[in-house]
Amino acid sequence: MKNVSKTFLYAMGLIAITLILPMALFAQLADPDSPIDGGLSLLIAAGIGYGAKKVHDNKKKKQAENNKQDL
Repeated sequence: MKNVSKTFLYAMGLIAITLILPMALFAQLADPDSPIDGGLSLLIAAGIGYGAKKVHDNKKKKQAENNKQDL
C-alpha cells in the first residue's frame, strides 16, 4: 500500500463517489409516501415562538425603563 500514490487514491475515491452518488439520489425518488415537510413546520413554529418571546422580553424591558424614569 506504500507504493500507491495519494493522487491515485484521491482519483479512485472521486470515481467511487461519482458512481455511487447518482444511485443514492435516484433511490430517494422511489418513495412517494414520504412527507415533503420533513420537520419544516416544527422549525417555523419554533421561530415564531422565539420571535414572540423576544417581543415580550423587549416590552417588559421598556416598561421597566419607563418605570425607572417615572420614579
